[in-house]
Amino acid sequence: MADFKAGVLADHQMQAMIASGAITAEQPIEAGQIQPASLDLRLGTHAYRVRASFLTGRDHPVERRLEDFTMHKVDLTKGAVLEKGCVYVVPLLEHLALPQDMSGAASAKSSIGRLDLLTRVITDHGVEFDRVPAGYVGPLYAEICPRSFSVVARTGQMLNQIIFRVGKTVMDDTALRALHAESPIVSGDAVISDGLGFSVDLKPQNGDLVGYRAKPHTGVIDLDKLAHYDPADYWEELRTTEGRLILDPGAFYILVSQQSITIPPHCAAEMAPYLAMVGEFRVHYAGFFDPGFGYSSAGGTGSRGVLEVRCHEAPFVLEHGQTVGRLVYEHMSEIPTQLYGVDIKSNYQGQGLKLSKHFKTPAP
Repeated sequence: MADFKAGVLADHQMQAMIASGAITAEQPIEAGQIQPASLDLRLGTHAYRVRASFLTGRDHPVERRLEDFTMHKVDLTKGAVLEKGCVYVVPLLEHLALPQDMSGAASAKSSIGRLDLLTRVITDHGVEFDRVPAGYVGPLYAEICPRSFSVVARTGQMLNQIIFRVGKTVMDDTALRALHAESPIVSGDAVISDGLGFSVDLKPQNGDLVGYRAKPHTGVIDLDKLAHYDPADYWEELRTTEGRLILDPGAFYILVSQQSITIPPHCAAEMAPYLAMVGEFRVHYAGFFDPGFGYSSAGGTGSRGVLEVRCHEAPFVLEHGQTVGRLVYEHMSEIPTQLYGVDIKSNYQGQGLKLSKHFKTPAP
């Protein structure tokens, strides 16, 4: 396999990894799995219902831990319900044999994060969720915990995605300021400190709808059904003219960033999932932004980031314009052959406040 320059690998570089055998799978890898800077990972044939979430630790493969914690095995080949509040481990179809200078980082796909479906990749001998160490050789597993809605899952569904990194990829603040000066990456003032800061929009230009809160007792969501479910059956609309929301402990919210964000073709970005200094909540479970998000060669205005928010121990007052997180920009190893929203079908390009693709568009 050819050596890659430092940065996040692009689509054609991942194709080279597949051709060389660095990425293999139990079923042929499909073209639609390869995104501009990430590879979608597919569920395997069965899930293990386990007693608790776990990390394997340096001394154990995942299979050894499954012997300790499995309660029962679930067949996914014809679809099965993964119940709210339960923890499952699913062997993925893809396997890796990474070079010694290459690591991986995984995240839930955007639609999955918007369902409050906590899903994280684990590896043999792993000490972190969603991180694949440099030189890793072995299988991948998804740990899945439905938080707000029970779901129907099937073999081949893509809940997680992975990026591959070579060398130093993160842009420091000096480089990020230079990038913004060359071509704006955010609407309004750029707040740059260990990444690009962003805030929450609770004063929309039109109307008073500022977000959605998941209802506590709902039906099952089949992950294969798109534009199928009535949002009113699963979500409570949140409206305010005060520019303020009080977040309830344990509740899950869909909100939107105040800023519009652009990811140029030679960059990728990852949203930091939680900042302890900004409040008692977690923002954004699905963290990757592909090259081309919000971008247009004709000078696009960017796309706003949808925020998946869960409040923790205490009720928390969220104010319009309050900083809620940051985007960490990364160099691409090479510019992808296809960009998000430009060359591929992208569900969330140019988005505002928007639920996952499983729901019908709410009436205005």
